[in-house]
Parts: sequence; structure tokens; C-alpha cells
Amino acid sequence: MRVPAFVFLAIILMGAAGPAVSQEFGDARAGYAYARQVCSECHAVQKGQLTSPHSRAPSFTTVADTPGMSEMALRVWFQSPHPSMPNLNLTEKNGDDLIAYILSLRTRK
Repeated sequence: MRVPAFVFLAIILMGAAGPAVSQEFGDARAGYAYARQVCSECHAVQKGQLTSPHSRAPSFTTVADTPGMSEMALRVWFQSPHPSMPNLNLTEKNGDDLIAYILSLRTRK
């Protein structure tokens, strides 16, 4: 999936703008269930799974390990239209849970 440079830059800047946020904003287990149900058609969503079913869709581990990735960056990403992705109509709870799950996959500290 090709991300315009300005979107990628905005995500990095937002992630660097503040301290790391604790994962108290969502339930990672519920986020995993949501990811398996909704996102796994295109993305590798399981921990340790690096190859996505759709070759242009990054694995969730890759997303989590992106420098500057944060809760805020993921929120902006989910609320922005992407030509290669369906429009996401996440409820607040699903968004919180999905973000908590994605960030739980970080392998880089």
C-alpha cells in the first residue's frame, strides 16, 4: 500500500510530539478479535505473522514497529480516507481496542 509522503510524515511527527501513551485506552484482546474478523482479509494480524494476504497491505507488526507510531497516529490513520482500503467506520470502542492490539505487537521498544 503506497502512503503519500505527507501522510507518513504527519504520522511520524504526531508520534514524536508527545510521550508514549499507555495502553489503558482499549482492550487488546477485543482488538485482536476485531482484527481477525475485519482486517485479516488483507492484513497479517497475528503476532509474528509478517506476510499479509494482500501483498500491498502491511502486517500489523510492521505497522506497530513503524518509527513514531502512536495511539494518535493510528487514530488519524483510521479517520483518513485511503484509496487502497475500505472506509473504516470504527466505533470508538472498536478503534480503542484495535489500537491497543496493534500497539501490543511492537517488537521495537
